[in-house]
Amino acid sequence: MSRLFGTDGVRGMANTELTPELAFRLGKAAAMWFKQEDHHQPEILIGRDTRLSGQMLEAALAAGICSAGGNAVLAGVLPTPAIAYLTSNNAFDAGVVISASHNPFGDNGIKFFAHDGRKLPDAVEDEMAALALADDDVSARPSGAAVGRIRRVDDSLLTSYVEHVVAATGTSLSGLKVVLDCANGAAYETAPAVLRLLGANVTVLFNEPDGININAGCGSTHLEKLQAAVVAQGADVGVAHDGDADRCLLVDSKGQVVDGDKIMAICASELKQAGKLADDTLVVTVMSNLGLHVAMRELGIRCEVTGVGDRYVLEAMQKNGYVLGGEQSGHVVFSDFATTGDGLITATQVLAAMQRSNRTLADLASIMQTFPQVLVNVRVKSKAGWETNPAIRAAIDAAEAKLGDKGRVLVRPSGTEPLIRVMAEGPDQGELDALAASVAEVIAREQGI
Repeated sequence: MSRLFGTDGVRGMANTELTPELAFRLGKAAAMWFKQEDHHQPEILIGRDTRLSGQMLEAALAAGICSAGGNAVLAGVLPTPAIAYLTSNNAFDAGVVISASHNPFGDNGIKFFAHDGRKLPDAVEDEMAALALADDDVSARPSGAAVGRIRRVDDSLLTSYVEHVVAATGTSLSGLKVVLDCANGAAYETAPAVLRLLGANVTVLFNEPDGININAGCGSTHLEKLQAAVVAQGADVGVAHDGDADRCLLVDSKGQVVDGDKIMAICASELKQAGKLADDTLVVTVMSNLGLHVAMRELGIRCEVTGVGDRYVLEAMQKNGYVLGGEQSGHVVFSDFATTGDGLITATQVLAAMQRSNRTLADLASIMQTFPQVLVNVRVKSKAGWETNPAIRAAIDAAEAKLGDKGRVLVRPSGTEPLIRVMAEGPDQGELDALAASVAEVIAREQGI
């Protein structure tokens, strides 16, 4: 049986896969698990993005928490990293975010943070999953005064998070002209507030969520309108968040995309120059471009490589005391300021680097030359067993043999969608296109819908 929790919580189509009944069970399981640590009544902070299904799942999750004797504290719409920060800084026993990040509005997800604002280890998630899926013992539920309460908080938590990001920036952004794409998502209030408090001249796009327009033709997965707006307005930089604002991508003044790899290259270089890059090490995933490794090696910076997912980046950072890590997708973790990927902190750290150096984003990003990279997503009926499929293995081996030591082929299942991803990287774009297509064709034949 596959795990209930994926790489970023429990995900699925809202009301068909991720149902209110499942949300109730997850809430009950969370309260039971966090209650067992010292047998007190746990307080669990709940935030959500702007999806239509968010309020439905919030209500069910809160009811589940209360049914197990916990208290649910409703923060409303806030970015994922805000919930992580507020959980650890306000003595909550846990935090929960209802969001499917960059996915379409019909999807949703539930992910948990421990009291220290960090994502739960796999083992803890598995224990919570077992509690959630166990037969319901109504007789074991608390009653009377032991039933939990639900309360809503005012805007003070939002303000606290905004002030935290502003303080972490440490540099005025006065005079910087910024176009901001909020993806009609969770950062539609916080991101403009942060940039304006820092003194930037901000034009805001896609900050009118209606429940169904989150990530729709906007945000970090759809940069075209942001790119056009930056060029048309003569802006210095464009900032794009995803639906829950735990990531960001940037656009330079010429409309060119600056992805997570280049963001990490810029920030790792600045931190090393300031003597603040712990052990001169940057933590990246297997998806980071070879060009990042080359650029960091030339600067005397070591890249420690993890599996895909910011949780694994975080684990490596926490274990070894590293201060910077992230993913090509724009999940970047600054452990001096955050316990998870934070799109607002990522954006403001790069904008502050521009201000401090008096250099353009394009100039800063030129520190890294990107190797050609091809990514093909194959929709499948099942992700199970692809690793041992002999036809798929043979196709991958053949592609790797053709690239030799000039590049690489990486095949992995998506942690949140029914996809197997094929990535090829090397010096020749045409060759990469052909090799990735050949592997994807075999996967589609063997595992496809």
